[in-house]
Amino acid sequence: MQQLRFWLQVSRPRFWIYIFGPFLIGSICAISDKTELLNPKFWLFAPFFLIFANLLIYGINDIFDYETDVLNAKKQDYETLVTPERRSKLWLAILLTTLPFLILTVFQNLSTILAMIGFLFFSIFYSAPPIRAKTIPVLDSIFNILYIFPGIFAYFLLGGTNLPWEIVLAGTCWVMAMHAYSAVPDIDADQAAGFKTVATLLGGKGTLIFCAVLYLSAGILTFKYLGIFSAIASICYLAMMLISLWNYSQAHVFAVYRYFPWLNTIIGFALFWFIAISKFFKN
Repeated sequence: MQQLRFWLQVSRPRFWIYIFGPFLIGSICAISDKTELLNPKFWLFAPFFLIFANLLIYGINDIFDYETDVLNAKKQDYETLVTPERRSKLWLAILLTTLPFLILTVFQNLSTILAMIGFLFFSIFYSAPPIRAKTIPVLDSIFNILYIFPGIFAYFLLGGTNLPWEIVLAGTCWVMAMHAYSAVPDIDADQAAGFKTVATLLGGKGTLIFCAVLYLSAGILTFKYLGIFSAIASICYLAMMLISLWNYSQAHVFAVYRYFPWLNTIIGFALFWFIAISKFFKN
């Protein structure tokens, strides 16, 4: 039971929505009738993108981040530290909870298979050698495209076609901003460990401005499809960046950052229902 609790902590439950949310949104975009959410394919892969994909992402991250994590106060009371003696069992848990879904993916259409390959590639090599993108400034943010692949996967899994390029680019801007913002509270720990990130490259204030530009870009790219929703969402994220810049310090940013998962959850929830109502409940 203690081991299961540890794996659960590693999977970051407060961030589960970051993977499962795009999976839900990709699903609702693909289907033509709300009853299609009863499709067995949706329910077969839902557990993976709700729980086990998070163990994959954050487990591999923590396995390769021990040297900087021991210097990071956030790991002491906000996240879980994976010590070297726990790595082998964590690797086994990741393998056993991922492999069954990979086998299921082989029997899906080509676009769905490619989406899973993309998800695995960016998820693994964001943290793992030889790429270890998280230590290469700007590339670390770009590799967070891993968070939009669950949506692409679900879209093609449930029969979607012709995914607009603006949506993919907007999603990329959004996840880059999400990553860059989360890196700001870690600047001191990363610098102490000799790690380079987009936040250590641009500095705290520069990174917050970078995030604001990305969120604004995402709003502009999606306005054609989402209209007023894009404008409101952009204003919410820009407001958080401005609040973080006000009286700037890393401690202040981290205090604001604690509300970041809540903002993402609310925006994602609202986006799901905005699309659902627009498709299925309008006269």
